[in-house]
Amino acid sequence: MTEDTAPSLSFEFFPPGNEAQAARFESARSRLLALKPEYVSVTFGAGGSTRSRTRQTVLDCQAASPVPVAPHLSCMAESIKDIESLLQEYRDKGINRLVVLRGDRPSGGSGGVFRYAAELVAFIRQHHGDHFHIEVAAYPEHHPESPSPQKDLEHFAAKVKAGADGAITQYFFSADSYFRFVDETESLGVSVPITPGIMPITSYPGLARFSAMCGAEIPQWIAKRLAAWDQAGDQDSLKAFGEEVVSTLCQRLLAGGAPGIHLYTLNRASASLAICRNLGFSAD
Repeated sequence: MTEDTAPSLSFEFFPPGNEAQAARFESARSRLLALKPEYVSVTFGAGGSTRSRTRQTVLDCQAASPVPVAPHLSCMAESIKDIESLLQEYRDKGINRLVVLRGDRPSGGSGGVFRYAAELVAFIRQHHGDHFHIEVAAYPEHHPESPSPQKDLEHFAAKVKAGADGAITQYFFSADSYFRFVDETESLGVSVPITPGIMPITSYPGLARFSAMCGAEIPQWIAKRLAAWDQAGDQDSLKAFGEEVVSTLCQRLLAGGAPGIHLYTLNRASASLAICRNLGFSAD
């Protein structure tokens, strides 16, 4: 990879909730930052449930490293005053990237001030101009609450029209779904970079549960092997297979023109480091 053509690399973390999680997070962050990613993102819990921890994690990361930090910002369970206060604090602290999402609805709640991410993107542009580089979500397979693939495309186009600079996809295991989604968005005149979001495979039951909730399909040929190794207690084979599958997926995506890779680390470094090594990313 040359300096001019190298794809981007970024990582997602979640805010730790206790001392043990904080130690694991710091270890993972330190190891992954050695790869000099373009930025790291920090998630925002359902209904704003991790708001204070997200904010503190973002500010701590921003102060500790020159690598830019992109907080997730959600429509859910927020007042406009709270959102504006948070945006201004991030701006004052030198944060210039955001990942703007509708967010998961809080349990038993109907939502926040904004119904859709496009409305929040428009609000940020109205009040902060071009200060923030804004990434939004994309769903190459299907958003679980969307009535149709066409509606998925329309919602995505609305977010870009509102001012999004780029997008990060929900994770997937079929490169064809990504390439089709990019082709379909381009047919609508949408041409922002769409970065594949990639989930390393390190276990099976959790991946299966989360995939069912978020609408990410695990192809049967992958699921059957993962389930068999999990049942046999052969975690080494499961992880080796997961590394091979995800690395091959990323290689195909990058060869096909994807602008980069965004890895969902789950605050662990080993699997992401192995994938990055297989893709040719290394610490200088």
